[in-house]
Amino acid sequence: MSKLPLSHAVALAALGGTCLPSQAAFLEDGKASLELRNFYFNRDFRQDGAAQSKQDEWAQGFLLRYESGFTEGTIGVGVDALGMLGVKLDSSPDRAGSGLLPRDKEKVDGAQDEYGELGLTAKFKAGASVLKVGTLLPKLPTVLANDSRLQPQTFRGAHLNSTDIAGLTLDAGQLRQVSQRDSSDSEDMTVTSGSARGIVASGDSDRFDFAGASYKWNDQLTSGYSYAKLDKLYDQHIVNLTHLLPLGEGQSLKSDLRFARSDDGGRSNVDNRALGAMFTYGLGGHAFGLGYQRMSGDTGFAYIGGTDAFLVNFVQIGDFANAEERSWQARYDYNFAAVGIPGLTFMTRYLSGDNIELGAGKSEGKEWERNTDIAYVFQDGPLKNFGIKWRNATLRSSNFGNDLDENRLILSYVLPLW
Repeated sequence: MSKLPLSHAVALAALGGTCLPSQAAFLEDGKASLELRNFYFNRDFRQDGAAQSKQDEWAQGFLLRYESGFTEGTIGVGVDALGMLGVKLDSSPDRAGSGLLPRDKEKVDGAQDEYGELGLTAKFKAGASVLKVGTLLPKLPTVLANDSRLQPQTFRGAHLNSTDIAGLTLDAGQLRQVSQRDSSDSEDMTVTSGSARGIVASGDSDRFDFAGASYKWNDQLTSGYSYAKLDKLYDQHIVNLTHLLPLGEGQSLKSDLRFARSDDGGRSNVDNRALGAMFTYGLGGHAFGLGYQRMSGDTGFAYIGGTDAFLVNFVQIGDFANAEERSWQARYDYNFAAVGIPGLTFMTRYLSGDNIELGAGKSEGKEWERNTDIAYVFQDGPLKNFGIKWRNATLRSSNFGNDLDENRLILSYVLPLW
């Protein structure tokens, strides 16, 4: 993956679409879009003695995406391009670190004025199997690229996806480096640590191998198995099952069950079993959810630093994945399309965790988090595809961790180019 200044990244990503093979399908099946993200982030540290009282930054992002079609023949060839730009609108040394912008290395202005990245991906298709090599944004149980800030987290590696057998999806590949959401640098991968997770790892890794299979038994039932190895740091097995039970007109019950086993890979102490279940009852525009998550073993859940965790209680701030933690979740969603306002959605949830292992002689740790999201995307007219989202969160813990109040305001607009 090339790392370029902001203006160069956008220019080259755009030019990439002009240097393509002449076969019609390559061009005609291609698509391109420009997404603009205006992101304000405020996190207030509420506990006494915090090293930093708050993180408070504002930035503008540009994401230019291009996906070609494939050339004709037994093996089709294509290319994808991703140009990303981030521009600082407001920051300072005492408010930096929100994840929107890279910190200013001189610690003068808080964050860099701008940063950018160009990602190029070659792709090869045979039947219903596609191999991608280059910049990747994987969305798999073992590795979920994070896209919760100005720019998405990206990886460099190879990923083979096959759907040649009806109902069966196969994935396999290898990642070599990661570019974090607030960075223009590629680097080796680490294990998420900190909080009361209890994970101790020596060094980082430049190799993440993964493989998995998902089978859709029918329109209601899907099951999957995934394996991953972050070289020398941890091995992981994940099984999951989702089931949707129709209960009559406008009603359904969705079950989402997950289990993961993670063990050390030679240079860590990872030892975790993670069980999660989420049940959601849908009634018209309403959705009522109840979730439970349980950690067991010597450490908390292991996943690549900076990614999202494949856990039912992974939410806006916390993951409720500390050593021996037990947590539950109550969630409510409403889609206002049910009352004639398509594009308007609302979500609120509350999570509580306890039984957290804090070490010999210490009482158990406890924490809770409350989230509220409200979003609207214009459906037509001159503002079509313009979205507004407000995200609010409160996190409190006893005996460990940070007490946080957080607000995010995100304005986004996706412009299809062709």
